[in-house]
Amino acid sequence: MRVVTWNCNGAFRKKFSAVKNLNADIFIIQECEDPKTVNDEGYSKFASNYLWVGYKNKGLGIFVKEGVVLKNCEWESYGLEWFISCTINDNLNLIGIWACGNYIEDIYVYLKIHFKKLEALKNLLICGDFNSNSCWDKGHKIRTHSAVVKDLESFNLHSCYHCKENEFQGMESNPTFYLHKREDKSYHIDYSDFFGQSSINP
Repeated sequence: MRVVTWNCNGAFRKKFSAVKNLNADIFIIQECEDPKTVNDEGYSKFASNYLWVGYKNKGLGIFVKEGVVLKNCEWESYGLEWFISCTINDNLNLIGIWACGNYIEDIYVYLKIHFKKLEALKNLLICGDFNSNSCWDKGHKIRTHSAVVKDLESFNLHSCYHCKENEFQGMESNPTFYLHKREDKSYHIDYSDFFGQSSINP
């Protein structure tokens, strides 16, 4: 099963063909518009099997291939931005994330709210745009990136990137974001995937 996550930076209806050719089974797309509000035949066809949450024309979408059984678990988010809890083929548990309100603090609170449910799940994948890094821990109190990583590890969830690259949190060699598009202000923040060792075949 191939999974792709991407912050499309808006106007996904004009960009979906760029990822469609990746032939993924699951797309987790941040900053995309709700397909129901878009009059575009190509986008509507691509988004025939999806879940979406957001505000006005920007949100978080999970799009899957036809034939894939996508079910919304409808976990309450209590105004936190933005989360989708769902299952794939009644087997894989997926939490999609676009942290855009209070960023890592919203993720921290969401995990605490649903801690018992997450603890009981098997075959769990959490992925999306975390907009965070442990280098900014001091800017928060207890709701930090490092605290979120620790909670995820208590569920036996580990970062795909950090496992693959054998790097530590906060010491990443590959940036994913350039503040104001400046190379001297590069950070690794955008794409994080946390997976259970027993659930994903690399």
